[in-house]
Amino acid sequence: MTRTPRPGTHRARPWLTLSATVAALALSLSSCGSGDSGGSDSGGSADSGLRPVTLQLQWVAQAQFAGYYAALDQGYYADEGLDVEIVEGGPDIVPQDVLAAGDVDYAISWVPKVLGSIEQGAGITDVAQIFERSATTQVSFKDKDITSPADFAGKNVGSWGYGNEWELFAGMQKDGVELGDINLVQQAFDMNALLAGDIDVAQAMTYNEYAQVLETVNPDTGELYQPEDLNVVDWNDIGTAMLQDAIWAQSAELDDPAYADQTVAFIKASIKGWVYARDNAQEAADIVTAAGSQLGTSHQLWMTNEVNKLIWPSTDGVGLVDQAAWDQTVDIAMATKNETGATIITEAPPETAYSNEYVEKALKALRTEGVDVDGAGYTPIEVTLNEGGN
Repeated sequence: MTRTPRPGTHRARPWLTLSATVAALALSLSSCGSGDSGGSDSGGSADSGLRPVTLQLQWVAQAQFAGYYAALDQGYYADEGLDVEIVEGGPDIVPQDVLAAGDVDYAISWVPKVLGSIEQGAGITDVAQIFERSATTQVSFKDKDITSPADFAGKNVGSWGYGNEWELFAGMQKDGVELGDINLVQQAFDMNALLAGDIDVAQAMTYNEYAQVLETVNPDTGELYQPEDLNVVDWNDIGTAMLQDAIWAQSAELDDPAYADQTVAFIKASIKGWVYARDNAQEAADIVTAAGSQLGTSHQLWMTNEVNKLIWPSTDGVGLVDQAAWDQTVDIAMATKNETGATIITEAPPETAYSNEYVEKALKALRTEGVDVDGAGYTPIEVTLNEGGN
């Protein structure tokens, strides 16, 4: 799921400054012929003319965010005049709250999670919907014969909670299965309960927990589990998928032309980073590893490849908010009830909840430069997982 890496890596780290290479280069260039030997406490931005920008992630460094790390590593942000600092998340960090408080310039978070914050007063806007598809699934072993939400009745059903449960609840309710019909189990941020048989069907992100099962040795065969050993309920197929990773900006600040222009530049460079990750999956995985990710080599590449599938091919260009997908997310957020009878939101979000204005400008500029922002011919690579994701 979105908040956790593989077992053994569940730790939050504080500010991770990733602009050092760009800043050092800028400082070196600015010192040539200038005679200025001043300090570089600001990361070199004052000397280089780059505008400092901070991006809050919703979890620690991993390939879920490969496009942003690639954009930084490849100099795309610097090309747009930005000195970007990527701020890692953690279990006690709510990205949209950090953004709404004005502590960062942009944040990455799921749409349904932010809708609740907006209803509570957070003034933030989805300015680029990077993930077009949902990565949330429910996974079970074939011998459980669970192939649809209707089969969850009477079963031990795992869920992480913390806002990750709504697609599951919506899919069940669509199939006429109420929460009282299942044994809802608080799932840990791993797949151990599924592997131990304590959960019949477990929550899993395609890019993370699903792979954790495939990185585990099947005691009956002595080999790693294979996809054919599993059944997967995909909420994209069921029709209850909700929009996930998006770039969020401060709504009020968008009235400032300088911030609005910066937002277009940030989106443009970020999309170029995702294009790079699409076309150079191994290199992108290596960039994230170099940025400090603790994930194993094969797991990191798997994550890069699976995240690419959530973005590519893009229907109308990466980052555009599709109205139908947005409406589906809002409808589920308003109508689906949890175990307490509560919904994510009680009324439709304001018009400022999303805007395609800034991403449209970014896409226009990228297309003019000849950048393929649609990926119509995208083909995933083949990834071989190793035991433990190593």
